[in-house]
Parts: sequence; C-alpha cells; structure tokens
Amino acid sequence: MPPQTTEDSRIPNEQCEERETGQLRGYRGLFSHPGTVAFTAGNLVARLPMGMFSVSAVVMIAGARGSYALAGAVTAVGLAATGVAGPWIARLVDRHGQARVAVPATLAAVLGSLTLLLCVRYGAPDWTLFAAYTATAATPNIGGLSRARWAHLLRDDPAALHTANSFEQAADELCFMLGPVLAAFLTGTFFPEAGTLAGAVLLLAGMLLFTAQRATEPPPLARSKARSPLRSPGIPALLACFVATGAVFGSMEVVTIAYADAQGHRAAAGLVLALQAAGSCAAGLLYGALKPAGLGLPRCLLAMAALMTLPWLAAAGTGSLVALAGALLVAGMATAPTMVTAMTLVQARTPADRLNEGMSLVVTGLLTGIACGSAAGGWAAEHGSPATGFAVPAVAAAVALVIGSSRLRTGTAGQAAATR
Repeated sequence: MPPQTTEDSRIPNEQCEERETGQLRGYRGLFSHPGTVAFTAGNLVARLPMGMFSVSAVVMIAGARGSYALAGAVTAVGLAATGVAGPWIARLVDRHGQARVAVPATLAAVLGSLTLLLCVRYGAPDWTLFAAYTATAATPNIGGLSRARWAHLLRDDPAALHTANSFEQAADELCFMLGPVLAAFLTGTFFPEAGTLAGAVLLLAGMLLFTAQRATEPPPLARSKARSPLRSPGIPALLACFVATGAVFGSMEVVTIAYADAQGHRAAAGLVLALQAAGSCAAGLLYGALKPAGLGLPRCLLAMAALMTLPWLAAAGTGSLVALAGALLVAGMATAPTMVTAMTLVQARTPADRLNEGMSLVVTGLLTGIACGSAAGGWAAEHGSPATGFAVPAVAAAVALVIGSSRLRTGTAGQAAATR
C-alpha cells in the first residue's frame, strides 16, 4: 500500500467541510442569484394578505350585518370562485408572462376588496357582497408565481430547487400564521374594515414589486403545444392527494375552534392553530436544509397520517387545550415536508411552459379539500363530542396516504425525482 501523504489525509476532512458548508449555505445560496432577494420580498408582502382576507371579511361582514352565516357564505363563494378562476389565470400567465397578467388581475382583485368594503360600510344589499367578493378570485397565485421563478432559475440544480420549494412552503406557513393575527389586530384596534383595506394595499404593493423583477421572470410561450397538466402522468393522482391534504387543513381548523369553544377558550383557538403552522414552518426549513435522501411522498404521507392522530388522542384522552396545542405543534411538522415533496413531483411532471397552470391546479385541489374538510369537521364537531371532530383530519390524512401509496404502485417516473 502506498504511503498516505499529507494532502491525501486532508481530502476526507475537506469533503466533510464542504458538505457542512453546503448545508449551512443552502438558503444563502438561493439568494446569490441576481434579483431573487427583490422578488422574494415582493412575494412575501403580497402573500401575507392571503391569510388576512377571509378573517377580515368575516369580522367586517358579521360586525355590520350581525350574521356569521352570511359572512361564512360570502367567503365560501369567494373560495369556490378562486378554485375556478385560478387555473384560467395561471394559463394566461404561462402564455403571456407574469407581469402582463398578474398586475391587471391584482388590480381587479383589489377593486373587488375595496368594493366589498364600501358595500358593507354603506349597507348595500347582501347580493352585492357576494358579487364584490367573487371579484377577489382574480388574485394571482403568488406562491405559484414564485415557485415558477425558482423552477426556471434552478432548472439544472435539483438540490437547490428542493431547498427553494422548502423555503416557499415555510413562507406559506409563516404568512398563514401571521395573516389572521394581523387581521384580528387591525380590525379590533382600528375599525372593522381596517383588515380588508390593509390587505388590499399589501397585495398591490407586493405584486408591483414582485413583477418589477423582470430578469427572473420565466419566458412566456404564447402557443404551447404541451398537453394539459391534467393529462400528464401522475398529476391526477397527485391532485387527489392534494384534495385529501386540504381536507386535513380545513377540518383541523374548524374542529380546533369548536374544541376550544367547548373548553371556554374560543379566543385561544387562533394561537393554538398558529402552533400547528409554526411546527410546519420549522420542519419545512429543516427539510430544505438537510435534503434527506430517500424520503419520498409515501413516507411523508405515512408520517402525516401517524402524527395527525396525536391531536385526536390528546383531545379525547386528556381534555386539555394545552395538551392539544402541543400535539398540534408536533403534528404540524409533517405538513411542510409532505407539501414540498408533492410540489416537487408536480413540477417534475408538468410541462415547463404550463408550470403556472399546473401549480394553480394544486391550489384548486387544496381549496376543494379545505372546503370539504371544513364541512365534514363542522358536522362531526356538532353531532358528536368536541373531541370526535379530530377524527376527521386523521381519516383525511389516511386517505391521502392510500392515494399516495397507490400512485407509487403504478410506478410513475416522477417518484424517482422526488427521492433524489
């Protein structure tokens, strides 16, 4: 055996240091690309109102009209309209570019929010509230626009794209954690319309900053010859998986509020739900930094199905809101890795020139699931014990696992991409 030189002995140490440095610089490396800091700042400002609008609308409408049923119906119609309009707007983005479509669409959504505010303020008929809030469905999927930019910039670097998707999922969780808190503060401290007004201003300002970064914008293809994302192998099953995952989110929100109310602490429900989002945010950032090998979608779904039983066990076994809060914090840690892995599969299976449309379909699937989960969770909480409702998100997570496992058995090529 030839003698080992000093230079040879340094190689393992240098390789180890390079791996450690790569992990530490993962997120910093994302923002070394020109324009990424600016477009990320813009999308975060524009994304924050996504967690504000529904809470602000409910408080504003219920306070002025004295009806939570009306407020809930208005927001439900807006949710349904968003699910229908989202893919259509995203298709226009793919064909004509983000700036040319997102800015006028955002202006239409902002006008819808301001019209809703004025209708509530000046006592317009109830049907005008539905019409005004439906116009907010024109809001572009800012998270999808941002992910499309990362996919374009990092198309030759799968590891960096994984980190970028993890960052985007953590940003989603952060905004949906802070948005309701900000909305509640504004509507309670100033006037009932303050949340809607501030959300409209933030959305427009953030979108203008985001779309001004033209250097990072994916090039549009006016006449795409690619087939619809719905016809791409594996995409329908993934969308079904997103519907089931959305049912987890929707049902968990409703049953947690019902449980806290039954405990006499309804005001604490928002803080308890924020812990779930905090757990997901932290897990998403860690997942992006570590890039664990071999952790594909079925394993993520298995972890989510297992951890979503914890809130049910905590609520039924202890009757303690504090125990439930801890269980939600832990259960939330399975959410972001699942979403990141599934979103990576969608990006891998969707034609590049229809990527915004593909990711908008994901949002439609999630919204559909959230609506169904909210209804199922509300029914279970009302017709059973408060703790019984937590069976709904556990069952929804199990359904997502079955769908994901069945998809794996069919053997699509996208799974290999997600596990690398």
